[in-house]
Amino acid sequence: MKNVKEYIEEHKDRFINELIELLKIPSISADSAYKKDTMEAAEAVRKTLELAGAENTELCPTNGYPVVYGEKVINPSLPTILVYGHYDVQPADPIELWDSPPFEPVIKDGKIYARGAADDKGQMYMHVKALEMMVKTNQLPCNVKFIIEGEEEVGSVNLGAFIKENKDRLKADIILISDTSMLSMEHPSITTGLKGLSYLEVEVTGPNRDLHSGVYGGAVANPINILSKMIASLTDENNRITIPGFYDKVEEVSAEERAEMAKTPFDLEDYKDHLKIKDIHGEKGYSTIERTSIRPTLDVNGIWGGYIGEGAKTVLPSKAYAKISMRLVPHQSSEEITALFKNHFESIAPDSVKVVVKPHHGGEPYVTPIDIPAYQAAAKAIETTFGKPSIPVRAGGSIPIVALFEKELGLKSILLGFGLNSDAIHSPNEHYGIFNFLKGIETIPYFFENFSQLKD
Repeated sequence: MKNVKEYIEEHKDRFINELIELLKIPSISADSAYKKDTMEAAEAVRKTLELAGAENTELCPTNGYPVVYGEKVINPSLPTILVYGHYDVQPADPIELWDSPPFEPVIKDGKIYARGAADDKGQMYMHVKALEMMVKTNQLPCNVKFIIEGEEEVGSVNLGAFIKENKDRLKADIILISDTSMLSMEHPSITTGLKGLSYLEVEVTGPNRDLHSGVYGGAVANPINILSKMIASLTDENNRITIPGFYDKVEEVSAEERAEMAKTPFDLEDYKDHLKIKDIHGEKGYSTIERTSIRPTLDVNGIWGGYIGEGAKTVLPSKAYAKISMRLVPHQSSEEITALFKNHFESIAPDSVKVVVKPHHGGEPYVTPIDIPAYQAAAKAIETTFGKPSIPVRAGGSIPIVALFEKELGLKSILLGFGLNSDAIHSPNEHYGIFNFLKGIETIPYFFENFSQLKD
């Protein structure tokens, strides 16, 4: 690749300003109030793909938000890279905890602060600008196709059907995704594994209406109290999940691989200081890195019920709710784990309440082999632009569509992310480093070049 840095240096201000404009659009797929904005974001992505040099760009309809498609096929005999990303973002709540409005991007300390900056608009946009650079300088070494969806943050509920209906159109040799993170810019890494996901909502109902807690308290079950006890029982004193059968298919990582994982650069004191916690927490017998990568987890993502307004109201509530997610490791099935959870949670409910478990969405775990040409191409690209070898790591997050890509298209995915775990994705004050953004644009063309040479 020639003049990659020169092109980026010449156009970096425009790249950043274009990203800022995209970040201003509140494309929150989980909230129907933002439907118009989410559609606006889809069209904005399609237009920028077209301007970057992609052909046959369109908004492909689904039963939800459209998939943005574009391609640049220079020679059908050459390898084809399928780039995946998403234009939807998480809700910005709680708004009051943001230092600046979530959809009014600001640059501070070399970072862009806005919802979606790192997850995934900033990372997805690196690929658009990398395409622009390769097309404008006549250095695109192989074919490329883009599918940018608008429902990743709600489980990619319609992307599966789109893939099944468009298998011929999506034919490729590898999938390239930047929706993950690195250890740091000093220790560049490539994600080699993702956890699966089972996400549910539970509803506990007691009396047929809210009651006076003085008149009925102690005589009628309080759904919030019951729900709290039920949730507490889901883990034991060693922080192992107590659902029968939960660990039956968990991959037990070898001592040798665990020893290699222990070599990953990690400062526990810095980790605690960054999060402002006195100590860590998790399954006994495993390190922090292992807990977040090779061990399954269960977390309550939200819990509510009763009176939560200002002041006091002595109410015994009729209902209580919680949202619960379980992150899964290789060989665990999201469908099986969801069924195990449902059966167990219903079985531990006392007769004084009724329990309803509502599955939301799920996804399967995924591991990328490090001995395939595409991984080698990514590792070589990182070494070229960072000047040092990359470190393979497994991540604690989930991208449900990755396992589906392999199932339906027969393709492996390379998870070449440039975010950091400190980017506060899904949290107030999400941000993305400008250095990371530009470094991604610089690195991606080298992956294209390397893959086109190594594939055969």
